[in-house]
Amino acid sequence: MNSEEIRRQLQELLNNFEHELSSGDLRRKVLALVPCFQHLRDLGKSLISPCIARSARARILHYFLEYPGVIINGDEILVVSGIQEYARRVRELKVQFGWSIVSGVTAKQMAEEDEFPLREVDVTTMSPADYILLSTEQDREAAHRWNIANEIRRENISVRDKLIKYFRKNVGQKITGEELKYLAKDRSEWARRVRELRTEFGWPVVTRNTGRPDLEVGVYMLEADRQSPEHDRRIPDPVKRKVLQRDDYKCRECGWTHDDWNRSDPRHLELHHKKPHAEGGENTEENLITVCTVCHDDIHRDK
Repeated sequence: MNSEEIRRQLQELLNNFEHELSSGDLRRKVLALVPCFQHLRDLGKSLISPCIARSARARILHYFLEYPGVIINGDEILVVSGIQEYARRVRELKVQFGWSIVSGVTAKQMAEEDEFPLREVDVTTMSPADYILLSTEQDREAAHRWNIANEIRRENISVRDKLIKYFRKNVGQKITGEELKYLAKDRSEWARRVRELRTEFGWPVVTRNTGRPDLEVGVYMLEADRQSPEHDRRIPDPVKRKVLQRDDYKCRECGWTHDDWNRSDPRHLELHHKKPHAEGGENTEENLITVCTVCHDDIHRDK
């Protein structure tokens, strides 16, 4: 049945309901409205052809892909999905099928740590029932990571320990904020703990805003399973960004870039003090250069 036919039948039901309003029987009124709800649901489902998407989950995904980077309210998804439990299908798309969909809660938590990538979107207007698709690229490794996240999530350890354990299980792989939020059992502190892992504990966790402009929006990555020296952890993120941009995201010693990354040579970029920190060298743009981890080790070994 096409949309117009469903609309016509719905209109007829609503017209007939006018006679029910004069009835004093509450249940009679309710029962008269049941077919209206069913037709309204069918009308929403009919907006997306079965040739394009047959299931509720497929219709939801199609709708998100039509409007990437746009705030979508839960009521919209309710209409196109035609089911009450649409939130469960959205969650499946996020964590099991690898689509980068974030809720209003996650978006605000990312923005608090300056990690929400869409500057044109005002996350302060988003409610918990709002969603946004950050990328139209599907992460096909998500199902495997989902199983790992479930195991770690159940462990009786701190949120920060869960996060770094998950990162170390997935070195060099892209991880979404929704995965990390789920891992932390939806606690709002997850974004702050990720920042601490990078700035206080020296783990090379990067995002589009902190050294890896090639990464998709809303994605985190642990570049290598090693911590930077303690004095290097005090370099402010804005200084790191400026040095990396100045050096065109290339090692000043050998020219290595992230485009050359592969599993057999999993290096990443770090900052090196021209005047050593132990000799009073400061964490300034002038005293820092970009080097890959291999060259960085060679420089310190030679010294």
